[in-house]
Amino acid sequence: MLARSREHIHPVVFPVSAGVIVLFVIYGALFSEDADRRLGATRDWITANLGWFMIGAIGLLLLFCLWLVIGRYASVKLGPDDAVPDYSYLTWFAMLFSAGMGIGLVFWGVAEPVFHFAGAPRVESNTAEAAREALLLSFHHWGLGAWAVYAVLGLSLAYFGYRHDLPMTVRSALYPLIGERMHGWAGNLVDTLAIFGTMFGVATSLGLGVAQINAGLNRVLGVGVSQGVQISLIAGITLVATISVVTGIDKGIRRLSELNITLAGLLLLFIALVGPTMLLLGAYVENIGNYVTNFVELLFWSGSYDNEQGAWLSGWTIFYWAWWVSWAPFVGTFIARISRGRTIREFILGVLLVPSAVSFLWFTVMGNSALEIELEGAGDIVGPTFEATEFAMFALLEQLPWTTLTSIVTIFVIVVFFVTSSDSASYVIDMIASGGSLNPPVGMRVFWAVSEGVVAAVLLAAGGLGALQAGAIATGLPFTVVLLVAMVGIMKGLRSEQPGMTLRDVVAAPLIEGSTDRREARRTAAARTQAAPGEPTDGEPRDDTLTPQ
Repeated sequence: MLARSREHIHPVVFPVSAGVIVLFVIYGALFSEDADRRLGATRDWITANLGWFMIGAIGLLLLFCLWLVIGRYASVKLGPDDAVPDYSYLTWFAMLFSAGMGIGLVFWGVAEPVFHFAGAPRVESNTAEAAREALLLSFHHWGLGAWAVYAVLGLSLAYFGYRHDLPMTVRSALYPLIGERMHGWAGNLVDTLAIFGTMFGVATSLGLGVAQINAGLNRVLGVGVSQGVQISLIAGITLVATISVVTGIDKGIRRLSELNITLAGLLLLFIALVGPTMLLLGAYVENIGNYVTNFVELLFWSGSYDNEQGAWLSGWTIFYWAWWVSWAPFVGTFIARISRGRTIREFILGVLLVPSAVSFLWFTVMGNSALEIELEGAGDIVGPTFEATEFAMFALLEQLPWTTLTSIVTIFVIVVFFVTSSDSASYVIDMIASGGSLNPPVGMRVFWAVSEGVVAAVLLAAGGLGALQAGAIATGLPFTVVLLVAMVGIMKGLRSEQPGMTLRDVVAAPLIEGSTDRREARRTAAARTQAAPGEPTDGEPRDDTLTPQ
């Protein structure tokens, strides 16, 4: 196993990323207060000075997804023209959803609407209008903008990996722009950033997850709430995740994803039935309509004309955009890995619409149920939520029948989401660190699974939720640039789908359509196509293939 692991280790990406992560763990463990202070300062600087960049980037990525769906390349397959999908729709949706936002939805499903209700940035708080606004803002943060981040990177990896046989790593997005130089320092840099983003993004979610598990155990079993308990939970669940990651995608991740979607669906159905059912049905329709109506304005809302709104955006929207970007290497690579055989339109619509619709349903059932209790004065959800965010979900369950049973189910759902996120992330990081291997060695997957748990524990010890958020923002910003580069790479790479063009021709052609060099590249490509098989063209051997390295 050790020999095989060495064969798959990238000589630069693995030692650099692993080394820096180990140094961070040591620094965070020995100098927790200093780490907390520096992470907080980094977060504050980014949100104060570069929030506009994050907002603009998300809007651009979403517009690009729209262009892909309605454009001329929508029917291009992610793989050979005769490729068929490896997984059914149900399994595909379950896997990408469990790996994408599971823990976050359970953590924020009640808490975020309650925070926006009691501290509304644009309307009077604690009113019916504030409740409507709370769901709108929650939809904004968990809807199309978030999934556009995953869709762009995932499409880039799947397109270049399955259709052009390039390595399944982020560096392949650079191929249309710099060709074989992607195997040099630029490719090493983006792959290393991808590992950092995945590590800190997942660590943030794992930290949120164990905080909520601790809160649930406190409500059900009276277990104390402390960092010591939470770090112990990280250790125990990381062990389970490590066992799962050894079994691979088809046995471990797929089965756990399907189980968790079933349990989460049953929990959702229970709350919808015992809660204000008719109100929830109407609210779901109205919330979606409100989201569609205000979509463009919210997408580009930066708070430029109101300092208080700007501060609110820094704490919420900018954090979310950075968090999703930090998750992009993980979720993007994972959904690329499970999406072979889909068309571009099918991929984009599936990744954007289905998880968004499910997220909207989750927030409507959880959020509107909690806010209805508050508006009717039937119970207190705001108080426990502001006391400790992780208590929000359980504060809602305490207002409903079968509290103990539903709390236990919720804890189990969080644990399984924890496991699927951790082992999926370990698989993806190992793919990147091994140079794009679709079946990376088990030993390295174990290493990364353990590393994720350790980083989450260190961030918790260094400052709790604030340090977790700061780590996600600090790693999300630089990777936003990588996403924009990947978008340009896709646009250029898709030109190889035109008659007479190959990906090698695209690399040699300029980016601007219609230039003299571009026309010359097309003439050269057409000449190659018309030449007899094996016949040299312009003194060069004919070679339309790509050889992955």
